[in-house]
Amino acid sequence: MVQRHRSVRLELSVDSMAPQRSDACLPIGVCNSCGACCSYSRDWPRFTMESEDDLNRIPSELVDDSLNGMRCHEDRCAALVGEVGVKTDCVIYGQRPDVCRACEPGDAACRIARDRFGLSRLLNLAHFETT
Repeated sequence: MVQRHRSVRLELSVDSMAPQRSDACLPIGVCNSCGACCSYSRDWPRFTMESEDDLNRIPSELVDDSLNGMRCHEDRCAALVGEVGVKTDCVIYGQRPDVCRACEPGDAACRIARDRFGLSRLLNLAHFETT
């Protein structure tokens, strides 16, 4: 059940994006080949503890009409580009909401989302450290 999506409203695609992840985070391929957590449920990308400044950095066209979370197309976050399970990226990775930051490769939320898309489970990489 692989889903293809291109954010037509913003005219974005995974191939036209500059990487937004730092070298000090998890290996870039871990999440860039997945995107299941960003496509699992329109209820997941909700704003929680973000400051007004943090929220103002998110483009308004990516915020839902209730202003409580990210805009979604069905269950898929509008900030996700690419093909789930193949190659994806977040157009606002550096400004993503706290709920998105909290989902770690291999954790319970990751396993639930990957299961829905028929993707193999990852080891819990929450304690991964770069050298």
